[in-house]
Amino acid sequence: MAIQTDIYDKILEGERISPEEAIALFEENLNTLGFLANEIRKKKHPENIVTFVIDRNVNYTNVCVAGCKFCAFQRKVGSPDGYLLSKEEILQKVKELVEWGGTTLLMQGGLNPDLPLSYYEDLISSIKERFPQVQVHSFSAPEIVYLAKLERLSIKEVLKRLKEAGLDSLPGGGAEILSQEIRSFLSPGKCSVEEWEKVHRTAHELGMTSTATMMFGHVEKPKHIVEHLERIRRIQEDTGGFTAFIPWTFKKGNTKLDSLEEASASYYLKVLAISRIYLDNFKNIQSSHVTQTMPIGIIGLHFGANDLGSVMIEENVISSTSYRVSIPKVEDMVEAIRSAGFIPAQRDTYYRIIRRFN
Repeated sequence: MAIQTDIYDKILEGERISPEEAIALFEENLNTLGFLANEIRKKKHPENIVTFVIDRNVNYTNVCVAGCKFCAFQRKVGSPDGYLLSKEEILQKVKELVEWGGTTLLMQGGLNPDLPLSYYEDLISSIKERFPQVQVHSFSAPEIVYLAKLERLSIKEVLKRLKEAGLDSLPGGGAEILSQEIRSFLSPGKCSVEEWEKVHRTAHELGMTSTATMMFGHVEKPKHIVEHLERIRRIQEDTGGFTAFIPWTFKKGNTKLDSLEEASASYYLKVLAISRIYLDNFKNIQSSHVTQTMPIGIIGLHFGANDLGSVMIEENVISSTSYRVSIPKVEDMVEAIRSAGFIPAQRDTYYRIIRRFN
């Protein structure tokens, strides 16, 4: 199918496309979508820089009551395989992060009923006291909503207390697909679409930034992906609080969805390109080398992405599936970005450049 001339022209002229036009793009030729997305990236990032961050993903507990069908990481309450890292273990991990030149601490865990709000306040304040330079980019919307219900507090009160303890920003985790039709099947034990949105809008209102993510390639259809993109575009229009959009694909192995066929690399690149085209108010879009391998990750830089994600010192969630995650070193990341024809640069949580590798 050839793209309609009027949509093609709208995209190149920087005009906003509608949800219906976005759905039609799923039938378009991959190379055409890549060209259009790349043209948009060049306009938003004319300096030809591609960024990455050095961070550590600390999953402080795997005990979870959510029961998501796609998750191989979770363990039920009372499971002999359940764990909770001690504060000392977490502080040691942060110390290693700093020693390795990292700037961002990503902490996410299961919905653990044994952890009150005071646990998180003490943990964050202890980290900030020891390592004030570390940006604490932690706790997904489902964790925030679960805490609010556990403590019988508002989402705003929970976020205010965590911010006062030292929380800097929120990851977009727990979004999956922001369509209640899909969410009710995938993760009925997690917060609703509206609650996810409320967490991020409230964080932005409190002066915190966050990222938006999307985990696709399972039971969704193009209309559900566009519904997700439309929701976060609308939030960004109102608040401007999202620093980046990060789409990645479902990986099977030890999940309740192992009978599904995983999304192909070409479908990933198509969704990445459509995301860049549709999210006209997002400056930064990340390509996922973690779920796609580095060769596909750097191809994504020509399909609209301007960031290659993380030199992730630690990763536990995707590694719980049958997929083997390859963690690059800084020099690997720099070389990969150069090989794709871009200037590599290390960034922080807020997408501020720390170091350029000319």
